[in-house]
Amino acid sequence: MRVFITGATGYIGGSVATKLRDAGHEILGLARSDDAAAALRKRGIEPLRGDINAYSPFVEATKRVDAVINAANSDNPFVVHALLDGLAGSGKTLIQTSGSSVVGAYDNGEASDDTFDEDTPFTPEPEKAGRVAIDQAVLAAAKDGVRSIVIRPTLIYGRGIGVSSTSVQLPKLIDVARKHGVPRHVGRGLNIWSHVHIADVVDLFLLALDKAPAGSLFYAENGEASFKSVAQSIGRMLGMGDRTQDWPIGEAVEGLGPGAYLSFGSNSRVRGVKSRALGWKPKQGTLADEIERGVYAEVYGRK
Repeated sequence: MRVFITGATGYIGGSVATKLRDAGHEILGLARSDDAAAALRKRGIEPLRGDINAYSPFVEATKRVDAVINAANSDNPFVVHALLDGLAGSGKTLIQTSGSSVVGAYDNGEASDDTFDEDTPFTPEPEKAGRVAIDQAVLAAAKDGVRSIVIRPTLIYGRGIGVSSTSVQLPKLIDVARKHGVPRHVGRGLNIWSHVHIADVVDLFLLALDKAPAGSLFYAENGEASFKSVAQSIGRMLGMGDRTQDWPIGEAVEGLGPGAYLSFGSNSRVRGVKSRALGWKPKQGTLADEIERGVYAEVYGRK
């Protein structure tokens, strides 16, 4: 199979690209710089030079491949528009990478009992409404002859196997702890997120590419933890003990940017019911183990 992947130098897209390449597939990866193109070539991936907001290059790329995986930017409607135009009526596959933050609310570190599976309705907060609209457009394209699939990972941890091997949320929290001398969490840190290892995420992408019917939505999750417990794991890994510090939302936004509201202060508790019904069986170790004894301990821990 020949697959075009946007975000092929990123954490998710790069790991998926590498696993597909290792399985014998031909990979065409978007490269937005000469350095990115060189990095892809080094890994046996054919680079396609282009800008994420382009139109014609994406439409043309869909004609050269059997499937497309968009892992570059979950909030960019322009690339999705171009890909759907190129794929319309072809029966080819488009996998859109989204994220479980779409179910989050402005909880500011407080707990919530709300959980969501793939069929649970919800109303997104304004800053995530655009992403949900993109997801819905992709799923609706099943009626236009596209084998469309949306995957919403949760908090991802672990070492990637592509060009970029590091996750997003956890390194930011580790940097905060090192800067302030104590791990911090938004508010009281009672908010809970589901989480999943990058290797299990990759397995779900490959399984969906192989088996998922058109119009499928999947959550990728394998457990959950409060941000306070995550902060405690970070503290133990850094040799700071179990002490953590509440971080008022205003200060957290100044330190982390607007993502503090929904990426660090919300609850995002989801259940991958349809993922498991497809045959997905996550098998990697726990988030706490990965922080305290895995890749994060190797990179950031006490020397």
